[in-house]
Amino acid sequence: MNTAKTLLNFVLVGTLLGAVVASLVGPHAIGWYNETPLATQTMCNLPQVVRNVTSQLLTWQVIGAGIGAAAFLALGVVFTLRMKKKAQARPPAPPSGATQTPA
Repeated sequence: MNTAKTLLNFVLVGTLLGAVVASLVGPHAIGWYNETPLATQTMCNLPQVVRNVTSQLLTWQVIGAGIGAAAFLALGVVFTLRMKKKAQARPPAPPSGATQTPA
């Protein structure tokens, strides 16, 4: 159960970071993608453009969240495996109440 909690925490952090990064990078990429070439004037249907740009931003955010979740899930698996190896390599601690008698 502890491993599942650790992995879930990694996935949640990755999802949030991915969405934040996509929210910061997405508008610049969408603006670049929707620029008119050679600064020509164009006539457009503004409500349709707003719907398209909003849809693209949400798509970027979902993709970023998915990439972040997958990347941090992989990091979480590596982190969990390393912690298990360290725990197995460590010798068990002697009981605290027991005294050792010389042989």
